[in-house]
This record gives sequence, C-alpha cells and structure tokens, in this order.
Amino acid sequence: MLRARGRIRSLEGASTISTKEKNIMLSNRRRFLQGAAATAGLWSHAASAKVAPVTLKDRNYEPLKLPRPISLAALTVLDVSPANQVLCAAKAGYSHVGIRLVPATPTETQYDMIGDTPMIREVEANLKATGVKVLDIEILRIKPDTRAVNWKAFFETGARLGATQVLCAGNDPDINRLTDNYAELCELAHPYGLNLSIEPMPWCNVSTVKQQGEILRKINRPNAGCLVDPIHFYRAKNDYKDIDNLPAGSLKYCQMCDITAEMPDTMDGILYQARNFRLSPGTGAADLVQLLKHLPNLPISIEACNANLALTMSPLDRARMYLEDMVAVLNAAGEH
Repeated sequence: MLRARGRIRSLEGASTISTKEKNIMLSNRRRFLQGAAATAGLWSHAASAKVAPVTLKDRNYEPLKLPRPISLAALTVLDVSPANQVLCAAKAGYSHVGIRLVPATPTETQYDMIGDTPMIREVEANLKATGVKVLDIEILRIKPDTRAVNWKAFFETGARLGATQVLCAGNDPDINRLTDNYAELCELAHPYGLNLSIEPMPWCNVSTVKQQGEILRKINRPNAGCLVDPIHFYRAKNDYKDIDNLPAGSLKYCQMCDITAEMPDTMDGILYQARNFRLSPGTGAADLVQLLKHLPNLPISIEACNANLALTMSPLDRARMYLEDMVAVLNAAGEH
C-alpha cells in the first residue's frame, strides 16, 4: 500500500502521486545495481552538505500520540551528530532514540563514542534536557575475530546512556563459532541489562529469521533476540510463520521502514537500496499492517534512510514525516 499524507491509497492510484513521490518510490533501478563500492556514496555526500543543527528553539510540531514507544534510528538521520540526533528526536516527537556507538561503514562520519568522551557527555546532557530515552545502541558485528571481552566498554557505555537493546549483525561464515561468540556476548551483556538481537540481513551470514531462530534455540539465553526489519524481511523472502515460530521472548523490539515494489536483482543492489533508498512507513509496497500483527506491542525503531530526501529536507522535517507516517500505519492496524 502507498500512503499519501493522511490517507491510504493503492498502486492503482499512482497516477495521482507527485513527481517528487515517484522519484522517491521508484528510485532509479540503475542506482540499485551500482554495487557495494558506492553503497555509502550518496549518504556521504548528504552528510558532507551543510546541515543546520537541530536546536531546542526549532519550531514545535503539534503533539502526536504514539501507540507504542517509537525511536529515531541513527541511520535515519546520519547527517547529524549523535548528540544532535537526540534533539532531533525530541523536537519531532519521538519517545526514544537509537545511538550508533560503533560505525556501520568506514565512509560515515566517525565519532568518539566509547567511554567518557565529549560526545557521550553531550548526548547525556541532551537526553537529560529533553527526556528522550535511548532504546538501542549499535552496531555489534559478530565476526570471526570477535572476542566478547573486547565489547565490555561498549556495553558499559550503552548502560550509561540507559539503553536496553543492542543491534547485532552475524558476519561470520562459521555459524558454530558465531553461535559460541554470540552466547558469550549475551552472557557479558546481561549484567548491564542489555538484550542482544541479531538482525537478519540478506547479505550477512545470518540472513533469515528462521536461521536466527535456530541460533536462539541453541544458545538459550534470555537476553538474546531477533530484530525484524521490513526491508530485510521481505527482500530475503522470509515467512510470517518464521516470526511466530521464534522462541518465546525472542522479540525485543523491531525496526520499521517501507520498500519499493521493484526488488533489485543483485545482492549489491539490495545492499545499496537498504542503506540509501528506504521509503517512509506506509508509502511503499510492504504490508506493514500485516507484519505488525506478528510484532505486537514491541517498541519500534524507525530506520528509513533516504539519500535523496537527505539532500532536499532537513533532518528534523524528515524525522517528523517518518513519525507521522508510522503513527498512521499503526492507526490503520487498529493501534491508537
């Protein structure tokens, strides 16, 4: 379903979509196929542009009732600093924010985020000033050389900020070794009150919800989970029953965005789209209302990065648009 501002409409009504919307929703197929080397290119360009920082003096939006806790993910506004992201979330009306302590790619802006650093202190000050809470920290890639003890400072910093969730990725082809390391990480993180959820992604070694369910059953840790993201869920052709068959308590929170109807036909294209051309919830081809039925009562992290919008809209306006669209989807699902 495609959602125009304030209403639901079908693909048959696409002729009424503005040129701008068409450009966003039907992003040039050629861009999807340019490959992993260019994956972060547009975001890097957007982030390098002069972006006015969000301040507490920015215009106020009308209050928005949130049916669930909703967090602003780092990738959604990667063109602002983590401290400014907190202010952006607060002004846009979010209850939570997701903080990227470790960069996901080598091309993004690097911040000193582990331990008692100036940026961490600024994040803390903005959290205190706004009342926004931290939902998750990222990203913990479980790789062949991962050693749990090396992530202690990461967990300490997350706990200091009040986070309860850790976004993880499975990047080790030896699934037995990955599983062992994951179990050790969960054990180390438990005293800090942190849940570690692996997010299945098509290009990662843990690529499907079903596969993550098998890992969860093997390690049997109460703070281990599965993080469902619509773009990965549908691109990897997961089934709703795979969510339902996860061990009890495995769903800690979920991510939300929307996708184009056209699926890139290479893995590089899928990766490029996921990092550069996601759509706002309810404006694309994903059946988010149906997906939400299998993800009941979970906190939501909006991860809806779009490099084109980053060049034409402010971080605050994008964050608010995504939030309004997400609330509309929840309302359509019967949540108010």
